[in-house]
Amino acid sequence: MSDDWVDVGATAELKQKPLQQVVVGGLKLAVSYANGAFGVISGVCNHVGGPLGEGTLDGEYVVCPWHHWKFHRATGEGEPGYEVDKVPRHELKEEGGRLLVKREASTKRHKSPHEPHALERSLVRAPGGVRVLGISTTNMERGHPRYSTSDALLTSALAGAKAAGRETQLIALRDLAFRNCEGFYSKSARACTWPCSITQMDPDDQMERVYEAIVFWADVVLVALPIRWGVASALYFKMAERLNCVQNQITLRERVLIKNKVAGFVITGGQDNVQGVAGQALQFFSELGFQFPQFPYIAHSRGWSAEDMENNVRYVQESAALHDAAKELEARSSDKAAAMLESAAPAFTRAGRKADGNR
Repeated sequence: MSDDWVDVGATAELKQKPLQQVVVGGLKLAVSYANGAFGVISGVCNHVGGPLGEGTLDGEYVVCPWHHWKFHRATGEGEPGYEVDKVPRHELKEEGGRLLVKREASTKRHKSPHEPHALERSLVRAPGGVRVLGISTTNMERGHPRYSTSDALLTSALAGAKAAGRETQLIALRDLAFRNCEGFYSKSARACTWPCSITQMDPDDQMERVYEAIVFWADVVLVALPIRWGVASALYFKMAERLNCVQNQITLRERVLIKNKVAGFVITGGQDNVQGVAGQALQFFSELGFQFPQFPYIAHSRGWSAEDMENNVRYVQESAALHDAAKELEARSSDKAAAMLESAAPAFTRAGRKADGNR
């Protein structure tokens, strides 16, 4: 057999699966069998290198398992409307019950130019004073807002920032329409992209507002965390899972998106476990690259048996000490952020995290 051709396997075995990834002779190939005929194209997707042969067939098109780009299984051309995007195709022949594929592709890979997403830009901080972002993770009935103890203390913290002349912004997660994390990281670390794959594919996904504010705008991020059955709210974890793409840039590229930023937390609830909620938040935000002021959270809970929520609400409403504490948390956080900005402290990579999954 000429060196120009490589043996990719027995035709009888290859016919048992409609699509499979075959690596032979240094080539990654997507080998398909449908309608009585083989097709062989490159097994490397144009998008971010996903393994095409591990995907699925949609008619005559191979669907990448990572982000669902489609290429014709025989010609390598993109799906209708995207035909100019092509992956290489390889000539093939059957001899003696074996499938032979020509090593050199018959066509070239072509990636049509795509405008980068607005979030895929250099990390340049706009000039100005310390900017404070508040994030509410409390859910409530739309059109009939109730009093939220965590929101109330967050509002006091932002009021303190405004009184000190700092620019503020509030994001209530309940007002945003954004999808849950859909596990792209679980397919492959490299399938989890910046910005999030969902954000790139779904222009209506409003998690973009959180990314913009956290990564590019804010110097201080204050997160209001209501306690729900001993842990933070479902909305908090929904946001946290979508922030995996921020941390994963460190794992994959040693690229730190969070630089010289401070996080603090407001924790309240009718049930206890303040330390557990605080511990998770501190650990998670530290993994993103945030730093913390001295005493990085304030909290209030009347304990496990305090199920009389109207009294919990009344306590927070009437407690000047709690509202003053919220303002002091903001001041500590902003003072630390100002000192970091003044010293232009370098950002460090997170040692010990490798893209091969060893952690």
